[in-house]
Amino acid sequence: MTATPPDSTAGRAVDTITPEAPADVQAATLEPPHPQLAHPTPHRSTLLILGIIGFLIVGIAALIVVVYFLSFLGPGLTFVGGILALVPLTIVLIGIRWIDRWEPEPFGILLFAFFWGAGVSIVLALTVDAGAQSAIANAGGPTGTTDLLQSVVQAPIVEESAKGFGVLLIFLVARRYFDGPVDGIVYAAAVAAGFAFSENIQYFGVQISTEGGFDGSVAEIFFIRGLLSPFAHVMFTAMTGVFIGIAARQGNRILGIGLFFVGLIPAILLHALWNGALEIVYDFYGYYALVQVPLFLVALVGVVLLRRREVKLTQLRLGEYAAAGWFNPAEVQTLATPAGRRRSLGWAKSHGQGAQMKTYIRDVTRLAFARNRIVTQRDHVAAQADEAVLLGKITAERAALVAALATAPSAPGAGPAPAI
Repeated sequence: MTATPPDSTAGRAVDTITPEAPADVQAATLEPPHPQLAHPTPHRSTLLILGIIGFLIVGIAALIVVVYFLSFLGPGLTFVGGILALVPLTIVLIGIRWIDRWEPEPFGILLFAFFWGAGVSIVLALTVDAGAQSAIANAGGPTGTTDLLQSVVQAPIVEESAKGFGVLLIFLVARRYFDGPVDGIVYAAAVAAGFAFSENIQYFGVQISTEGGFDGSVAEIFFIRGLLSPFAHVMFTAMTGVFIGIAARQGNRILGIGLFFVGLIPAILLHALWNGALEIVYDFYGYYALVQVPLFLVALVGVVLLRRREVKLTQLRLGEYAAAGWFNPAEVQTLATPAGRRRSLGWAKSHGQGAQMKTYIRDVTRLAFARNRIVTQRDHVAAQADEAVLLGKITAERAALVAALATAPSAPGAGPAPAI
């Protein structure tokens, strides 16, 4: 590194200087290959222990939900409801993968988020609902007003708070994997997907039981919940995720807690609007076309704009590494643009190296985001450790990839090699 160690006068700002690549690495970016061993990933025992505890909690909650379904619906209706609920779940998971494909989040955290929604959030919602039902029964029994208040007030507040707290928990515990609003949307969507999956099992099972089998009403509720609005819960909880993501960009835990409560407001209001429409709107499909479709399109545009910001950030940070000799400047356009990545992956696949290229692109993207955490003074020490590890990994991966591609036979029509 050319940067000198920080002193009492320079402060931490010196640490944000991009480390200069060694002379042999700089030469290798111009004339590959260049062998270098990757550094082992440091063991993070605290995060591992918290992860184990977290999965124990969500696992127990998910088991409680399964037992509840089996006792309330029975095995048959639980199974049928689960099969039907897989349809909207698959649609949502495809959407999550599309949103998350530029800088994918760790599978383990996404799995935790899903089970938080499917287990913990459902248990909390059922517990509050049971208490509310008991209070209503003691007050003389349910009425049209109490039913409406439960649907439009109780459910949105309780469910969005429970789901959003799962996103906040990920931000507080696994902050190094929470870089901004896009990550907030992804984690919120995973939580919402789990919640909607469990909720749909109950809705579909109850409707089939009420009608004594499949009929037009079962088909309609499946159409509304399964095909027309699979992203409803995602849209609600994503509002909380976006605000927590804004705090993640600043690296401030206290701000994250504060913006969690701010994000709950639009999440609850959108949820209440949806539930209220189901209860009181005469022409639901007209309302859906005039209100919900435009809201969904606005959300979609917002996601696209946020993803473009991730692309620009990746280009900026990789450009700094290129200036320090870690990459060929032309390589940045290959690694930090959607078109460049598609071309590189296609070319590598034609040479039988698609998986290796995908790993290289993934680690390069992680390097860019680790660099951004350093520059913005977020999780500074851990980000510097990640940077050191990733620089070693991508150097070794690049050398191995270049060597493999140099000797691998190309497929017909593979085209010229991209800059690597």
